[in-house]
Amino acid sequence: MDRDNKIYKKKYGFKKNINYIKKINIGLNEEIIRKISEIKKEPKWMLEKRIAAYNIFKKMKLPEWGPDLTELDLDSIYYYVSAHNAKARKWEDVPKEIKDTFDKLQIPEYEKKFFAGVESQFDSEVIYSNIRKELESQGVIFTDTDTAVQKYPEIIKKYFGTVIPANDNKFAALNTAAWSGGTFLFVPKNVKLTIPLQAYFRINAENMGQFERTLIIADEGAEVTYIEGCSAPVYSTYSLHSGVVEIIANKKSHVRYITIQNWSKNIYNLVTQRAIAKEDAHVEWIDCNIGSKVNMKYPAIYLSGKNSVGEIVSVAVAKNNQVFDNGGKIFHLAPHTTSKVISKSISIGSGSSTFRGNLLVSENATSSVSFQKCDSLMISKESSANTFPYIKINNSESNINHEASTGRINDDDIFYLMSRGFSEEDAITLILLGFIDPLVKELPLEYSIELRRLLKIDSKKMIA
Repeated sequence: MDRDNKIYKKKYGFKKNINYIKKINIGLNEEIIRKISEIKKEPKWMLEKRIAAYNIFKKMKLPEWGPDLTELDLDSIYYYVSAHNAKARKWEDVPKEIKDTFDKLQIPEYEKKFFAGVESQFDSEVIYSNIRKELESQGVIFTDTDTAVQKYPEIIKKYFGTVIPANDNKFAALNTAAWSGGTFLFVPKNVKLTIPLQAYFRINAENMGQFERTLIIADEGAEVTYIEGCSAPVYSTYSLHSGVVEIIANKKSHVRYITIQNWSKNIYNLVTQRAIAKEDAHVEWIDCNIGSKVNMKYPAIYLSGKNSVGEIVSVAVAKNNQVFDNGGKIFHLAPHTTSKVISKSISIGSGSSTFRGNLLVSENATSSVSFQKCDSLMISKESSANTFPYIKINNSESNINHEASTGRINDDDIFYLMSRGFSEEDAITLILLGFIDPLVKELPLEYSIELRRLLKIDSKKMIA
């Protein structure tokens, strides 16, 4: 195991021996879907959504245009694993062996220092969820999606699957059929949250599939920052993470969604994430990807309202044997809309990074402005980087700009820094930090520090 994996395993990739109280048979069929729904005591309408999605899933093919997914056997994973019967609102009420995991990840400590509310999911179920009392008194709802189905069925019925329908792609169908856990967040009219909310997703079981479903609704004039983090133990066999995120940003609202993806290198991370920004709304998507075996993630923002704004900022660091296929999608559907997509990717050793951008400016989206910038940096001869922008403009009254650059780290820069007393490893790390620094500044302090630490890697393994 190389130094990188040892560092990850010590802090994030440790394993916990858990006596699971529910572990449904491996693979997926209608009987298992019905069993998941029965465990959750769901209403009939949600079971019907699941079954319909499963039938769609069976008919759809795996995507053939991106990374190689031929090794992914969807019949060899567990679709539901649970270690706890009840969700807690106090960390003291979480079973010790699970709490120890989140203590080691410093989640309770971060909650006290940085967040207005925290939700933690362990395998298939949310085991802890809490929000400050003053936010509850303002009408903010922050809970797991399973609880929301029971307590707020009319809201879930109205919005679930409206941003990402089950027939959007095979993994959206899979998630709709087998979803479990995730976050439901509703911020009432003109309520502005100045402190972020966080959700943390942990896969512990081997050969596990985690399918959380997140639904965020910001009412008119509302503001919120939501941060999700994730990690998993290091196993020799693979697991699958296939979450779905739906965001509705209503008139004059502002939603900031931050992802710190740090899965272990045996995880297929195949997710679907999309937001709708209505009139004068602003959606920011800040996406940081460090872990996983294969990563396919393309946050999308539909600018459906006049004067709406969409921003996607992404950082990807693909190391040995990692394949990152990332990007962003912006759809200008109304006049005077504005978008920005900024991507920075680093390929290290045999790592491969690909940026896929999709920009559509509709005929109705007159006087729109969009700027895209994609920069890739390769650290060794085996590294690879690709850029596939797709831009379609259907009116002549908009201003569209696209920039892209791909290159290798400059030996002269390394030599210069080493001549000033830096070791080769520190010199390379300094160059990498300078490359992504403008984007790292967008992250909360504790996460920017962690990302900088993770970039301190063994230079001897990076330079061929």
